[in-house]
Amino acid sequence: MTNDALKWVEPPTFPGAKLAIVQGDPGKEGPFVYRVKFPANYKIAPHYHKAVENVTVLSGTFFIGMGEKFDQGSGKELPVGGFVSVPATHRHFAWAGGQETLVQVHGVGPTDITFVNPADDPRKK
Repeated sequence: MTNDALKWVEPPTFPGAKLAIVQGDPGKEGPFVYRVKFPANYKIAPHYHKAVENVTVLSGTFFIGMGEKFDQGSGKELPVGGFVSVPATHRHFAWAGGQETLVQVHGVGPTDITFVNPADDPRKK
């Protein structure tokens, strides 16, 4: 698949970002791959997934931290080529660096996203 073939949409979980499915369906049984483009300095509130989340940074800089509170001081910087595997149900948060950041996420579904603080869930706003 070429980049031109990807269909980018704004996901309800990440307003202002763009998501493209590369393979599979994250909400169904089986392997999935998707990409997310985050604008500069985009923040993702603490959340978790019911499946393992494997993230590779394709462009820009991505930061990830573990825990139930958003704390940029405890985050780890992932440059281009950086990778992190987040265990299922492990609370974490993330943010993009000072430029548009593209990450690729893969795993085995079904998966979902649950925000630690329901008030942080953009689907409920």
